[in-house]
Amino acid sequence: MHSNILKMNAPKVGDVFTHDITFTQEQVDMYAKISGDINPLHINQEIGKASMFGRCIIHGHFSASVFTKVFGTLYFADGHIYMKQNNTFLKPMFVDTPYRAVITVKEIFPEKNRVLYETKIVDVTSGADTITGEALLMNKKLYVW
Repeated sequence: MHSNILKMNAPKVGDVFTHDITFTQEQVDMYAKISGDINPLHINQEIGKASMFGRCIIHGHFSASVFTKVFGTLYFADGHIYMKQNNTFLKPMFVDTPYRAVITVKEIFPEKNRVLYETKIVDVTSGADTITGEALLMNKKLYVW
């Protein structure tokens, strides 16, 4: 997995952070067990193949969990408090397919130590957006302008 280099200066509007990720069927199966969402479309290869997608798809919320990974461990993670995340699921996502999470600083609220980010996942091969949304995070340690 690849992530671009983190700058420790407070973010500014337009800053972009990317993180490459590929999901495995083993991870999807584990998420199904943990979440209780055992919909066969995610875990049964025969059902997936017979579906309109031609194969199993990844749970939408599992796909979007890459954002919590980025904000929790990679990008200004020390002191992050997740306040809000919304997602629009545009295209199905599949295992063993390269994706890129793209996080862009959209708006800054310096008086509240908060940043609104545009979040999206892009299919690296096709260039298509699969998930778009926004995340609002607070960080009193690192969001200081």
